[in-house]
Amino acid sequence: MNKEVLKSLSIITFAILMAFVIPSTVNAQKYAYVDTKYILDNIPEYQDAQDELDELSSSWQKEIEVKYKEVEELYKQYQAEAVLLPADIKKQKEEAIIKKEKEVKTLQKKYFSPEGDLFKKREELVQPIQEKVYNAIETIAQTRNYGFVFDKSGGMTLLYGDPKYDISDEVLDEVGTVMQTVKRDQRK
Repeated sequence: MNKEVLKSLSIITFAILMAFVIPSTVNAQKYAYVDTKYILDNIPEYQDAQDELDELSSSWQKEIEVKYKEVEELYKQYQAEAVLLPADIKKQKEEAIIKKEKEVKTLQKKYFSPEGDLFKKREELVQPIQEKVYNAIETIAQTRNYGFVFDKSGGMTLLYGDPKYDISDEVLDEVGTVMQTVKRDQRK
């Protein structure tokens, strides 16, 4: 046999081999998606945590608004009296207003910054629930041999999702083994 024929046979053999290998590899990879918003909406403990966080946030926001109004009142009072006040008293009042405003900003940062009390409370209340959901997703993905599980409610855009690949209810059922979830027939 000449080299051209051997080369052609090699190419044909390789092509046939690839025709069998590639589809089996591609088919082995399975995909699913979840809707974490739907899942979390059907976990009462998560809603309780959100309600607690909303209440704390609202309470702290009101406290800060009251303090800002105090600063505003001090400033209005200062403006009304400024013309009549001696320079040293003016300076004292200005410093008092600036000090009070800094205190309010410090309090606001204490409550609402990325390292603040609200963020810490969110981690304390919500993170354990999210971990349980993630563990349930991981368990189902490993059990069913999913290569990827997407979240359609997250930042990634899912343009189409066949409902047969939506494992959100299975995740809720799996999470239900370690915490309370809404029963399947009552889910939103």
